[in-house]
Amino acid sequence: MLPFEISAAMNISSQPLLGEDAGLAAVYHRLRKLDPTGIRFATVLRNTIDQLLNGEVTGRYEWKTLFKTEKTHAGTMVEINLQREFRFDDGDFMDYKIDGIDVDCKYSQSAGGWMIPPEALGHLCLLVWADDYKSQWSAGLLRMDRQWLNGGNNRDLKLTVKAAHRNRILWLHYEAELPKNILLHMSPIDRTAIFSRTSGQARINELFRRVQGQQISRNVIRTVAQQKDYMKRVRGNGGARSVLQEEGIIIMGDYESHRRIARSLGLPAPREGEFVSAQVRELTNGEPSKSAVPLDGKLWTLASPGDAPELAPQLPSHTR
Repeated sequence: MLPFEISAAMNISSQPLLGEDAGLAAVYHRLRKLDPTGIRFATVLRNTIDQLLNGEVTGRYEWKTLFKTEKTHAGTMVEINLQREFRFDDGDFMDYKIDGIDVDCKYSQSAGGWMIPPEALGHLCLLVWADDYKSQWSAGLLRMDRQWLNGGNNRDLKLTVKAAHRNRILWLHYEAELPKNILLHMSPIDRTAIFSRTSGQARINELFRRVQGQQISRNVIRTVAQQKDYMKRVRGNGGARSVLQEEGIIIMGDYESHRRIARSLGLPAPREGEFVSAQVRELTNGEPSKSAVPLDGKLWTLASPGDAPELAPQLPSHTR
């Protein structure tokens, strides 16, 4: 189904669940009010995965490279980071208290993989999963009833939600977009070209040279540079901005003036902590263009493949 069809189906199926459980309805409406679009949830999940990968120290960018103990710790980190983001109170018996109701938080790296402890029976659980390979995540609520669960055959007797009863989950956001892991999803040729460079500065230059027109997060910069002063590698005065200017490439940051430039060029605007690079060229007199921006007293547009590099214009000062 298309996204709007999924959303419509979720709205229809949620009505009976909301009507039969007042506590579930209260928590659901509170969470939807706190994060109607899901962007806060998605950002927490992206940041938690990046925190686990710890690319600045390890150079890792892929989930499967984590140690088993790190993957096991992911659930605790998601629980903590969601509480920090939304400032949930501590629960009396479960992880959180939301709208006065105890809620347990359970995270899985796969849909349906949540491990439910026996003590959660009768309580609401916030069920979360995220898949970095699919760039998707979901979060929903389920009142834990023994009849919805498989028996606990593992050592600590934890239970799982029966596949046939996952339609009892009241989804807050279902298969929503997880901010893309640029290093994971780029072509192997580009990734090899970036990481084969011997210095952090050369790797950052190659990153912005090869990954144009996409939002690149600070965590990607950290992972590629693997240096404590990673932000210095992006700026002018010897950083990527000045090096790549000679190749016609500009690097826009999360300043409002830079966001306007990106939008004028038809590119995604950098969000907080993000950058977008692009090769540009000067528009000739009378040349039509739907996407152009005035810089340094001239009009600029996106360069096409094969265009000869021109000295890129200076971007406005970093004022928000």
